[in-house]
Amino acid sequence: MSLTATSGFAPARLGLPLLGWVVGSALQLQQAQWLSTWQDATIAATGVAMVWWATRWRWHQWGKARWAAAAALLVGAALVAYAVTDLRAQRYGLQALDPGLEGRNLRVIGRVEAMVQQDELGTRFRFRPQSASLDGQPVTVPARADLAWYGNTVDGGRDGPGGMLDIWAQAQAGPQQVRPGEIWGLTVRLKAPHGASNPMGFDYELAMWEQGVQAVGYVRTGAKDEPPLRLAQTHWHLVEQGRQRVRDHISATVSDRRYAGLIAALVVGDQRAIDRSDWDIFRATGVAHLMSISGLHITMFAWLAAALVGAIWRRSVRLCLAFPAPHAALLGGLLFAAAYAVFCGWGIPAQRTLLMLLTLCLLRLTGRQWPWPQTWLLACAVVVALDPWALLQAGFWLSFVAVG
Repeated sequence: MSLTATSGFAPARLGLPLLGWVVGSALQLQQAQWLSTWQDATIAATGVAMVWWATRWRWHQWGKARWAAAAALLVGAALVAYAVTDLRAQRYGLQALDPGLEGRNLRVIGRVEAMVQQDELGTRFRFRPQSASLDGQPVTVPARADLAWYGNTVDGGRDGPGGMLDIWAQAQAGPQQVRPGEIWGLTVRLKAPHGASNPMGFDYELAMWEQGVQAVGYVRTGAKDEPPLRLAQTHWHLVEQGRQRVRDHISATVSDRRYAGLIAALVVGDQRAIDRSDWDIFRATGVAHLMSISGLHITMFAWLAAALVGAIWRRSVRLCLAFPAPHAALLGGLLFAAAYAVFCGWGIPAQRTLLMLLTLCLLRLTGRQWPWPQTWLLACAVVVALDPWALLQAGFWLSFVAVG
């Protein structure tokens, strides 16, 4: 077989372990419980041995054993992916909230790490505890928690004397002053995230799992609780601070609250700023996905940015001689799309899209003209290797949008 035929066959051969990796990760996600560490090690070693055996063959001299070697590549990669995904899930599960701490008053000191979300019940924010104590004794809590601050009532205002209006009035004082990067000392009650068991519906627990959130709860502000204290303002999360300033400026500038919420959702990715009635309309009309900064938005922005950078680059002879315009367009589109994704909150769909776009750009920059099935499988495998739960949350077939 000629060199051209051999090199052209390489992407097709690489597609087998790529497909195996995606299939192995998907199989592990269907399991109800984890395996032991030694079982995962045995499965991974078996998979590595199968892949090694398959790669020892001279592929252009295959005979009847051709299908056996191909199956070894596919199954071996699937076994390795299964074991790696299982081990990652085990490691993450060990960081879960201790059941004995659920429903207890904990004093935590930590940092606000994301733009604060506001609704009619109060304020929600992502919190990274740095230390925690129960009755003065140090305890271990998950590294990330999703907290609600309803106001000055003890149990989130559900039993407040003024009902919903009283909750809203109390939420105006205190919680709205929370800013990303601030260090706070709070008295909280935590629990593990739990979602409704609705087949084919939104999986809240999985969404929290993907974001690294293993505890949810609310701030206690009762008369017997130690009061919240803002301890310091740091330079962490400068992007999140900028996002919150832009959103606050939109709210202060746009008089109509409904339009302000729509603009904030599209500019900084604050979906909670949209009224529930508007969400009902969007779902009924089938345009709800357009209100979320997702892979479609990131990909369209990358295409537009690449076209703009390419057009500007071609106007300069010096730039074209220094660096090819098509390559500059690819890198420019990728960088602008990454900046847009970061400013819009760096959500999970945006991260996956950037990974797929990065994979595609690297193939183009290195001059590899792969057929679209192998390109697609490579992008899927890269995403799944870094985020196995993408197969459940976003869907395997949706990844084609970014590379198709």
